[in-house]
Amino acid sequence: MKFVYFTHSLSSCWNHGNAHFLRGVLRDLVGRGHDVVAYEPENAWSLASLLKDHGEGGLDAYRKAYPELTSTSFADDADLGEMLDGADVVIVHEWNEPRLVAAIGRIKLQGAAFTLLFHDTHHRAVSDPHAIRQFDLEGYDGILAFGETLADVYRRWGWGSRVYVWHEAADTRLFHPPAEEGRREGLVWVGNWGDDERSSELESFLFRPAQTVGLTLEIYGVRYPDHALKMLKHYGVTYRGWLPNARAPEVFARHIATVHVPRRFYVDMLPGIPTIRVFEALACGIPLVSAPWHDSEGLFRPGADYLVARDEAQMESHLHAVRHDPDLRKSLVENGLESIRSRHSCAHRVDQLLAILATHGVRTPTEMSA
Repeated sequence: MKFVYFTHSLSSCWNHGNAHFLRGVLRDLVGRGHDVVAYEPENAWSLASLLKDHGEGGLDAYRKAYPELTSTSFADDADLGEMLDGADVVIVHEWNEPRLVAAIGRIKLQGAAFTLLFHDTHHRAVSDPHAIRQFDLEGYDGILAFGETLADVYRRWGWGSRVYVWHEAADTRLFHPPAEEGRREGLVWVGNWGDDERSSELESFLFRPAQTVGLTLEIYGVRYPDHALKMLKHYGVTYRGWLPNARAPEVFARHIATVHVPRRFYVDMLPGIPTIRVFEALACGIPLVSAPWHDSEGLFRPGADYLVARDEAQMESHLHAVRHDPDLRKSLVENGLESIRSRHSCAHRVDQLLAILATHGVRTPTEMSA
């Protein structure tokens, strides 16, 4: 089959977490023999920011890790009919311009044969619903929502059974434990500062506990304003700047543990949706300790796959235990890996996507001949 995906950017993961999941899904589709085309708009904000900060060299890690993937940039006046020619499945990510989303829907309404899905992996449906309601989705066959609570929003908007929960996952071809264990020390946190929506949580569940317990802490990410950098300096945190996602496994492999600090929207308004870093960290075999987060969909086994701290004191206790108890670390690693390998890889999500498409009458050549 021919899959066409419209993304904000495939080549850049600079403040663009969806690229992590998308790369793994598209690579798995390619590996199964499907024809995959990815389109991204010219001058995409994420790619422009990456190139401004790091130049073309900033793309090296992605290109090396994903040689089978390419993307094509398009201008506002691009011929969508030509771009969609021969497509069996078209998926449009929500971080695209409303006019593009609507234009693709009109082509579908005019009789195009492809199955058309809208893919939402953000909190805007609850944090800025007007922005999402601007999208004209009349021609779309269904919604892929990256969590049950987000799917409920679309159901309330009238999509009913045409909403499918499609969680993110780890690309286990890239995210896996190191082939040989080396020296590990200290904590690592990979995440962007953003708009101060979790600054107090980072202070109370990461910076201060690490300092109190005596664990060194390295942080990777972007969009750290001056006041954030001053806070890091105050707590003795080493700030490493942007990390290409393709290099995250090697960074996880150098540390004894990492921490999950969800953004406020995912705690208060969209519970049950973890950051993709949870999937990736567990896939790499690094012990994980989480700030308060309710796994309402039962994706994992809290307390077994990772530890959950209800407050700062318990975070200190957990970090102290992880630091000094090798049996605890071993148990967390083994359990976390089991959960990822049994149901949270990008290959699992491709299986699910193909099953969703089958309900719309889309079947692979192998399925059709069976």
